[in-house]
Amino acid sequence: MKKIKFLSRRKWLFLGIFLVLGTLAFREPVNRFFEIGKNIEIFTTIYKDVNNYYVDEVDPGKLMRTGLDAMLKTLDPYTNYIAESQIEEYRIKMTGRFGGIGANYHLQDDEVVISSLLEGFPAAKAGLKPGDKILSIDGKPTKGKKVDEVKQFIDGAPGSSVELKIEKNNGKKESLTIDRAEVKIPNVPYKGMIREDIGYVTLTTFTMDAGKNVATAIQDLKKDNKLKGLVFDLRGNGGGLLREAVNVSNIFVPKNEEIVSTRGKVKEWDKHFKTLNDPIDEEIPLVVLIDKNSASASEIVSGVIQDLDRGVLIGQKSFGKGLVQNTRDVGFKSKVKLTTAKYYIPSGRCIQSVNYRDGKPADISDSLRTEFKTKNGRSVYDGGGVMPDIKVKDVAENKLVDHLIKGHWIFKYAVNYAEKNASITNAKNFTLSDADFQDFKTYIKKEGYNYASKSEKVLERLEKKAEKENYDNAIKTDLETTRRLIAQEKEKELNAQKEVVIDLLEKEIAAMYYYEKGKIEIGLRNDAEIQEALKIFDDKPRYEGILKGSK
Repeated sequence: MKKIKFLSRRKWLFLGIFLVLGTLAFREPVNRFFEIGKNIEIFTTIYKDVNNYYVDEVDPGKLMRTGLDAMLKTLDPYTNYIAESQIEEYRIKMTGRFGGIGANYHLQDDEVVISSLLEGFPAAKAGLKPGDKILSIDGKPTKGKKVDEVKQFIDGAPGSSVELKIEKNNGKKESLTIDRAEVKIPNVPYKGMIREDIGYVTLTTFTMDAGKNVATAIQDLKKDNKLKGLVFDLRGNGGGLLREAVNVSNIFVPKNEEIVSTRGKVKEWDKHFKTLNDPIDEEIPLVVLIDKNSASASEIVSGVIQDLDRGVLIGQKSFGKGLVQNTRDVGFKSKVKLTTAKYYIPSGRCIQSVNYRDGKPADISDSLRTEFKTKNGRSVYDGGGVMPDIKVKDVAENKLVDHLIKGHWIFKYAVNYAEKNASITNAKNFTLSDADFQDFKTYIKKEGYNYASKSEKVLERLEKKAEKENYDNAIKTDLETTRRLIAQEKEKELNAQKEVVIDLLEKEIAAMYYYEKGKIEIGLRNDAEIQEALKIFDDKPRYEGILKGSK
């Protein structure tokens, strides 16, 4: 009787790898096919040996996660491994629904602080306020935790409870138990009238039913008003579901119009997305607001409006994300979110503004950008986001204002203001006075406001250099004089930005009393892009000239 020869373990592994990858043989050259198999075996062997023989105990899951993250990091920021523990967070981003208390948070001086509340949800009902510090969650301290970690602890199944220890702005500490509820973040948080004939709708994310909700908001405005124009706000909208970008575009453009196409390595996956329904309003004059944080689905919609010459874009150049991600199940309730294609809008352009090489972004130079034409023959370009038809300077471009925002000085003053004032007038009529602006300056100075200008940073380096070279005593008086002059100029700069700062303060204070709706209503009154939109609606020849390419 002949003995059966068994393949060695290594040969079985190679055989299995080649069988699994065999279905891809018609796409992959043989040498690439071999490289994949070889490196999978090397990786498996190293992973096993480290777990078995490394001098200290290792966490196998953490070790593998580090390897996966490092591998995907060499591609682009949007290709990620989603572990079972992160699936719920991913679902929330796509649906806008989760179990929680209805609060948002940020890090402030290494402490987790409630930044805003959703009206009508458990956190607001329990008496929590923006500015409250969260000291512990179910007895576990939050010091040193990231916002995502804190949110993960606070969120949970609707009906369950969470115990929070908080510190109020006045230093008082208290513990309270809050029952979680299903939280649905509205993707259309506000609709209203800027004036009697101009409507306004804002869309914050392209989650489920975005198209339906925008359509309903516009129909409601048309029902109660004689609309002569509509402002559609996509500023700060980071995108979401591609199909909802098509649905939102369909509100303004005809049925059977191609909105976007996707093209990638796997040609069978290339798709063309067309509008399926009759539009809500194909004729109403339209202004779309965009900024540097308008990305992905927002850029599809704004790009479609521009490419089809359906409306005028106002604001700043958009983010420039022309990549499409799909998720694939990888077992054990985990997924990988993978960039599989680029998307192209009606003119044929792709607005992706960055190429990734070994995971590092490289801007696409102007010399490599290609010219395309809109429906009316206007020139537009690929590779750099969506460029607005009318540019408005971003207030945060000012370094001092940017520091006030990012350092939470606007927010801190608003919290302090709300503590001293039990109520304010309705948001539409709320204003701050010159005395309030002076109070703000006094407050931030008292609290240690420390904006360091570029000049001061240079001066600091000079002082250290002089000290090393023993010149510090010789130039001490000159340094102090220069520092005093810079301080005076900083005071002048802050005063020069008075209107911008007051606007930011009014918005933040209104949110303390009237939530997101109050913040938006203040914006409708003071917003530079809104004012520019009103001008273009009142200048019909200019509006039409922009769309025809003659203005």
